[in-house]
Parts: sequence; structure tokens; C-alpha cells
Amino acid sequence: MKILIVDDHPLFREGLIHVLHELEEKMVILEASNCDQAFNHISANPDIDLVLLDLNLPGIDGFEVLGRCTQQYSALPVVILSASNQRSDIQQALDSGAMGYIPKDTTSAIMLNALKIIMSGGIYVPQSMALTDECKDFSSASNKNYDFTPRQRDVLALLIDGYSNKHIAQELQLAEATVKVHITSIFKTLGVSNRTQAAMMATQLKFATSQT
Repeated sequence: MKILIVDDHPLFREGLIHVLHELEEKMVILEASNCDQAFNHISANPDIDLVLLDLNLPGIDGFEVLGRCTQQYSALPVVILSASNQRSDIQQALDSGAMGYIPKDTTSAIMLNALKIIMSGGIYVPQSMALTDECKDFSSASNKNYDFTPRQRDVLALLIDGYSNKHIAQELQLAEATVKVHITSIFKTLGVSNRTQAAMMATQLKFATSQT
């Protein structure tokens, strides 16, 4: 496993590295203190499994880095590690495509559990956020009827598991362009705008296993 830490505080990176080695002893960890270093690592290491990104970076807003990652490297999971516990920051990160949001005051045990969820294709949301009106909106959607075709259900199940468009196409023996059409239709049906929102909503509504 190879993880990139993007944070401008060396002491925090050092502590995080110690925690991450509890996930996997032989883990390869790359470090970046700013945006330029981060994207140099990403371009030079296409096998990076996960990016842990701080929102407060020198010279650039962390949300800009997140947006660039999700646009240029859509298959690369990005998790926000931030000192901010503001619900607006958490929601913006998830809306921008982050696969999770872990506050820096989280215990190491909870952080490791969150990373395990994310690495298995899930999405981690802090407990405080899970109780907000935004997430309740997902639950209230359970009263709606969603008319997915069997193939769309297959695509959605793999999207929830964290598969990229390319891997979904390979798994289902479809053209990648066809997968994109299905995902666009899924977004429209669910009323979402990105993969993170779709996966979160579908997971809560248990679409991965539902059948019609």
C-alpha cells in the first residue's frame, strides 16, 4: 500500500506515519508540505492508493487541491484530514468528491477504522455530520421510488465498492463510454452531482443489494 500525506506540519506528518504503520507494516508513505510537491508525487507515482489531504495548505486552499485531484485523477481516493469540525467544510469536502473527512482531533483507533472503511471502498463521515440535516435528507429519500435498470444496479454496486469507470467496464465487459452513460443516468436519478454523493446515498438506501 502506498499513501501520500499532504500537510505542512512535519510534526503532524510524523505522528500520522506512526499511526498508519498500524494498518500495514510495509506501507510506503510519501510526504508533501504543499500543492506542488503533492502533484509531483501523484504524477510520479501512479500506484498511490490514497491521499490524505489537509485543507489548510500554504498558498492554496485545500479545496482547490481536492477539486484538481477529483478532476484529473478521478480514480484516486482523497481523504480530508483537517482541524476544522465545521459542518460546512465537511459537506463541501464530500460534495467535492472526497471519500471521507477525518477531523484531526479524532483518536488513532477511530482514524484507523475510518481508513479501513475507505480503503474497502466505503465513505467515512464523522458522527457529528451523520446527524445533520444534510445527511437526514439522504434518509428521507428512502420514500422515493428509483427506477434503475439491472445494468445500472450492477454499475452502482461497483461504484459503491470504489471501482473506477475503467474497472467497472472491465468487470461488466462494457465499453468505458457506456459506463459513463450509466453513471450519468444514475446521478440524475439520485439527484446527485458526483461519485461520493452517489455512493453515500446508495449505501444508506442499500441499493447495492436491492432488486426489483
